[in-house]
Amino acid sequence: MLAKRIIPCLDVKDGRVVKGINFVQLRDAGDPVEQAKVYDQAGADELVFLDITATHEARDTVIEMAKAVAEQVFIPFTVGGGIRTVDDMRALLRAGADKISINSAAVRHPELITQGAQAFGSQAIVVAIDARRISDQYSVTSEQSGDNPQSAIRNPKWEVFVSGGRTPTGLDAIEWAQEVERRGAGEILLTSMDGDGTQAGYDLELTRAIATAVNIPVIASGGAGTLEHFAQALTEGGADAALAASLFHYKQLTITEVKEYLSQQGIPVRQ
Repeated sequence: MLAKRIIPCLDVKDGRVVKGINFVQLRDAGDPVEQAKVYDQAGADELVFLDITATHEARDTVIEMAKAVAEQVFIPFTVGGGIRTVDDMRALLRAGADKISINSAAVRHPELITQGAQAFGSQAIVVAIDARRISDQYSVTSEQSGDNPQSAIRNPKWEVFVSGGRTPTGLDAIEWAQEVERRGAGEILLTSMDGDGTQAGYDLELTRAIATAVNIPVIASGGAGTLEHFAQALTEGGADAALAASLFHYKQLTITEVKEYLSQQGIPVRQ
């Protein structure tokens, strides 16, 4: 089994790391370059660096910030926010990013996924999916035998949102995940909008549904609050990596503590 990855996320607004609850109520969490350096030294496997205002305010991703981060860290990192073209991708990769993440632009122009994968390789293309649970429907099936002629099967649905969680798309999250894989994405960054910032646990049902629907790595995001939550996401949820922000930014847990716990649970991690 491949080692599972622990990934701090640096959400950036106006040049500062911020964290909120359910994509709102943002509060300052520090300088992104300094945070990146700390996480590198602390044993993070990768970093995700997202300019959460870039898409909403139609600003270009801050290339200079990416360059500054690249100068300070020696682990792979992903940069996203406001990426709309292959040229935007190229600029970020040249600035030092190992991967780029696209979300809103991928929904609006799905061909961008394929174009990026063809230009830079699938391993450089991460598609971020922000999903909100919209129903817990039950379907009733008839059984041919038994005392219970009918049984109800839960059939939850999740909708994809874009623009920092502000805009519903009408897309089914599972179907969209399968499409981005077909189009050449190398990885999915899956955020539960219901769990984001709550520290109530990852949405294991959502994570498992996406992880079993695709053959590319899935990063679980949204809701980490305890050591157990990381283990659950990587086992029950079927995720290849677990991402967190608040826990690490405010030093409620350290990366070392998470990795030691996972190792004790028999989950392979890089030490």
